[in-house]
Amino acid sequence: MNQQVTPTISLNETISTMGYDDPQNLSVNKARELINQSIQPTCTIEHLPIQQALGRVLAEDIVSGMNVPAHDNSAMDGYAFSGNTLSTVEEVSYRIIGKAFAGRAYQGTVAAGECVRIMTGAVMPDGCDTVVPLEFISKASEDSIHVAPGCIQPGSNRRMAGEDLAIGKIALRRGKVLRPADLGLLASLGIATVPVQRRLRVAFFSTGDELRSVDQPLDEGCIYDSNRYTLHAMLTRLGCELIDMGVVKDDTVTLEASFRQACEHADVVITTGGVSLGDADYIRQTMAQLGEVAFWSIAMRPGRPMAFGKINSNGKGAYLFGLPGNPVAVMVSFYFFVKQALLQMQGAEHAPPLMLKASSKHAIKKRAGRTEYQRGIAEINAAGELEVSITGSQGSGILRSMSEANCMIVLDHDQEHVTAGAKVMIVLFEGLI
Repeated sequence: MNQQVTPTISLNETISTMGYDDPQNLSVNKARELINQSIQPTCTIEHLPIQQALGRVLAEDIVSGMNVPAHDNSAMDGYAFSGNTLSTVEEVSYRIIGKAFAGRAYQGTVAAGECVRIMTGAVMPDGCDTVVPLEFISKASEDSIHVAPGCIQPGSNRRMAGEDLAIGKIALRRGKVLRPADLGLLASLGIATVPVQRRLRVAFFSTGDELRSVDQPLDEGCIYDSNRYTLHAMLTRLGCELIDMGVVKDDTVTLEASFRQACEHADVVITTGGVSLGDADYIRQTMAQLGEVAFWSIAMRPGRPMAFGKINSNGKGAYLFGLPGNPVAVMVSFYFFVKQALLQMQGAEHAPPLMLKASSKHAIKKRAGRTEYQRGIAEINAAGELEVSITGSQGSGILRSMSEANCMIVLDHDQEHVTAGAKVMIVLFEGLI
């Protein structure tokens, strides 16, 4: 069942209250702000085994029910004893009275002048607060060790109970997108299931009589539809539940039926193509018939034309993103507008893309008054510095440039031409975790 929350105020009211002089000619920042102000999060929670929770959005705070680690333990292989017995001026000898292993603690109390052979992770025996690593021992025999003066400090190599996470503390906060390290943290607390926001249902289709799917013959004057496949991949990486509606023809009856079907079964509808002012771009009028949709000319390149709003059919509604038709413009619009909105709908914490500074290897033409996203290849040069070069022609239909690139060069609204060697901001496509 579509349980999408209806916005409390209309899109036009939001535009009005935010004081935009010309909502049909927005800067990137203002368009993004308007989307963020209009989106309402979903509220449905699922409980999943942690093995299935990777990439999902945490729906509730996770509070630690235990100390991690549960006991003081050794950070090294060595010998444990009381640090009060160390000397800074003379060698100290200790009698070995037993062994302690991870998972098998030494039973008993260690007195002054005594020590226990201990392994990494083993519980610190009673009477011990210091571990001397094997390599720091000056002399050793089967029944004793000698520690040179000043080689370690009292309390060295001891992990404290609760050092990683103390009982009663928040381990993970609501809104976090769960990563491999987070699943390990949950496991360390003995948590087998985790509350997450349900997956967003996203319906998407391409528009255009000239488009063909990859399994269809390519008639004269037609092209293969690449946008649906890149959208499928980008939405899959966000963990969405996908409804691929294929290619929809450029006529009002078919478009209206497709929009109605999409919004009755999905939380979000994404289309590509048909949002410009062309004679065959019926998608604008169809959107307007079904809901409240703002059509924008955004001061950006690529991706100037875009639509955003909410459409309704038979009592159900979905947010709508009408993206341009050119392949690169589709990906840029998705990464810098749609992705954050989808995460916001799932209640994810706001995490704007990490921007890095890099030296431009070449001059880049740019005029002030619009934000530009250029495809780049970032690398570390011989001096150990991060530098970036563009992939060549930056036309919005050159999808190959996105495949070759490993980053996006972001040239802000007021920036002008970039000279070779100047610093620019980049967003890397791939992260470590």
